Amino acid sequence: MAERGGKRPGAGRKAGSGSYGEPTVQMRVPASQAPAVADFLAAFRARREQGVPDALLYPAPAPSRLPRPLFLGKVPAGFPSPADDYVERRLDLNEHLVRHREATFFARVQGDSMTGAGIHDGDLLVVDRALEPVGGKVVVAVLDGELTVKRLAVAADGRVSLLPENPAYPEIVVKDGMSFEIWGVVTSVIHAL
Repeated sequence: MAERGGKRPGAGRKAGSGSYGEPTVQMRVPASQAPAVADFLAAFRARREQGVPDALLYPAPAPSRLPRPLFLGKVPAGFPSPADDYVERRLDLNEHLVRHREATFFARVQGDSMTGAGIHDGDLLVVDRALEPVGGKVVVAVLDGELTVKRLAVAADGRVSLLPENPAYPEIVVKDGMSFEIWGVVTSVIHAL
């Protein structure tokens, strides 16, 4: 009985002699996942045999998630209108679209006053509140309690205007007595082609 069972020197396959060309290890996986693991390994082996570089054989790591508030109300790109200010759901965008995580939000455009800037009805705006709103930037502003997206213009005398990028809409001059606040600078526009 002493000769039976256990590891014997020289017994079994030589390390690296299997179909993967390297040592293997025994592993336990849930029975429900065994077909998925087997399919992955078969595809891995087939791609390796086709000469695909090892770096491309492994699944890409899941992108980091960065959920930001998506407001239910749409930001008008025509004449300003009231906006709902509650979050409808969370939306995740690729990290390269967001520079300042805590200061970034998304808003959907309504209207066509900014088509000359490539902003169309239904587009999604990435808006950064951490950026300084300077003349020439496209901003989301609140004018007398209504949201709008326009290009900011600041004259030498300090006069502030909100400029549409569609000749069918007039310039909006911010006058004394008006309630005016810039919510943020638009950094990206996302729209389907």
